[in-house]
Amino acid sequence: MRIAIADDDREVLQQLSSYLEKAGYLFDSFRNGKDLQIALRRETYDVVLVDWNMPGATGLEVVAWGTENLERPPAFILITSRSDKADVVAGLEKGASDYIVKPESEEVIIARIEAAARRNASPAQPERYQSFGQYRVDRLNEAIERNGEPIKLTAKEFKVAALFFENLNRPLSRSYIFSQIWGNIGDITTRTLDMHVSRVRSKLELRPHNGFAIQTVFGFGYRMDAFFEEAVENEKVAVQ
Repeated sequence: MRIAIADDDREVLQQLSSYLEKAGYLFDSFRNGKDLQIALRRETYDVVLVDWNMPGATGLEVVAWGTENLERPPAFILITSRSDKADVVAGLEKGASDYIVKPESEEVIIARIEAAARRNASPAQPERYQSFGQYRVDRLNEAIERNGEPIKLTAKEFKVAALFFENLNRPLSRSYIFSQIWGNIGDITTRTLDMHVSRVRSKLELRPHNGFAIQTVFGFGYRMDAFFEEAVENEKVAVQ
C-alpha cells in the first residue's frame, strides 16, 4: 500500500511519518496542498491523509478536487482539530472516506488507514482463479492461460500482469508499480519496468481486439483498459 500524508505542521508530519514507517508502509509527505495536488496527478496512492488547513490548497479543496478530477481517487482521510458535526459532514460530502480529529493515537490512525484502504479496494479478496475475458489467472501457481493455453511467464512478469488485471482501467504510476512488484529497491531502472511491461503485453497478446491492452500514460506510467462489454462484465469474476 502506498500512502500520501500532508500537513503544514512539521511536528505532526514527522509523527505521522514515524507511524507509517513503523507499520512498514511506503509513503510520501507534503506540507502544501498544491504540492499534494501535483503529486496526485503523477503518482498513484491507495490512501491520502490530508490536514484540513494547509497553504496552497486546503485539505477540503484537495479532497473535492481529487474526487472530481482523478479517474480512480484514493481514499481520502481528513485530519483536523475541528470536531463540529457540520465540519465532519462537510468533509464527507466533499468525498472524504474518513475523518480523524487531532490528537489521535497511533493505533487508531493505522486502523483508520487500513480500513479506508479496504473500503476503497476491490470488493472482495481475490480468489485463486479469476477470469478476464479470454484470460484465466491462477494466483496459487502464478500462471495465466489464454483460451485454455498456458502462457510462459517469469515470476515478475506474472506479478506485473496480475497487478494490471487487478487495476483495470486505472492509471498506475511508475513508482506505484515499482513499489508493488519490486518493493522499495532503489537500483531498479525505468528500463527494467518498461521491459517487463513490454514482455507482458507481447506474451499475453494484450491488444484491443483481444479485449485488453496496456496503454502508456505519458509522463505518469501505464494503465490496462478493457475494450468490450464482456471483458468489463467479467472483471474480477472468480472461477469456482
